[in-house]
Amino acid sequence: MSTSRHPVALRLEQQVGSATKLLATVMVLPLVDGIFPALVVAGVLGSATGVVETGILIFGGSATAAVILAEMDGSRREMVGSVLLIGAVIIPVAAVEAALAPTLQGLLNLPIFERFAGLVILTIAAKTASSEIGEYLPSPGVIIGLGLVASFDPSGFTLETSTEYVVNGTAAAAVGVAFALSIALLSPHLRGRVDIDRFRFGSAVALGVLALPILLGPFDLMQTDAPVALAVLAVTTLFAYDPNAGALEGTDDDAPDDGNVSDGDDAPDDDDGSSDGDSTDTEDDLAESPPSDPPLDAPPEGSSPVVDDDVAVLANGGEGRETDDDGTDPFTDDDSRAPWL
Repeated sequence: MSTSRHPVALRLEQQVGSATKLLATVMVLPLVDGIFPALVVAGVLGSATGVVETGILIFGGSATAAVILAEMDGSRREMVGSVLLIGAVIIPVAAVEAALAPTLQGLLNLPIFERFAGLVILTIAAKTASSEIGEYLPSPGVIIGLGLVASFDPSGFTLETSTEYVVNGTAAAAVGVAFALSIALLSPHLRGRVDIDRFRFGSAVALGVLALPILLGPFDLMQTDAPVALAVLAVTTLFAYDPNAGALEGTDDDAPDDGNVSDGDDAPDDDDGSSDGDSTDTEDDLAESPPSDPPLDAPPEGSSPVVDDDVAVLANGGEGRETDDDGTDPFTDDDSRAPWL
């Protein structure tokens, strides 16, 4: 499934295999659905501004950018080669369809058909902005077919062509291919820095602005040659581009070590004996602080007999020291009990 989550790319990817085929389908779709001939007949390509707007928004646009940035892999040279190969097909077909535009105009009632052409652009804008809304809208081909039926008028049929239409149509297709080439060339820099969903929504708004002069023509509203749609697209590109997004992603993996050691096992041993010095200081601190309990082999504090009673008993063969019944001390100054005196 498409990583760009673009509604057009999601729908077409289910039918097309590789990314190159998907890009070709996205860029050829205006020629197949009849969107491009409808715009030519409606007179959208009558000025240089209309040529650039049609080339970027119809042949290029957010769907083309989404496929190149999110779907196409390989080197920059490979992507450029794929775009040029697709352009070699799109530009001649666009020239042929533009050449047939005067003949098609002779079969149609242009004021009616122009309204349907504006509805086609609004439908594409709605489908680009939201896939849920696009499910309830008819396809552009159906709308164009209804417009052909509603505006069909064979009374003015003549076979003719116009060099102006051919030049303008070819230039519009070339602008779309140039847009795709620029995205392919800048893809290493744009990946991760362009919010595709935000650019997609802004492109949908630009398409809606492009359709308003066509739909509001009978009311004489927004009839200007100012590139309003291009201005909207420029603002969209500005808001969708984040120059610091790629740098922020790189800092997570390349962040330098701050020197803090979380685990004791990871602490390196110092070769110059600094760790030994730390242990020596710790032992000195322990030696200076008195122990809470005296050792078991330490002599009791204060005055005590030189020989313990238990030791005296062991020295006498286990017999206790005999005492008189009256409890008198045998070492008192009594001449009867001290014959050696």
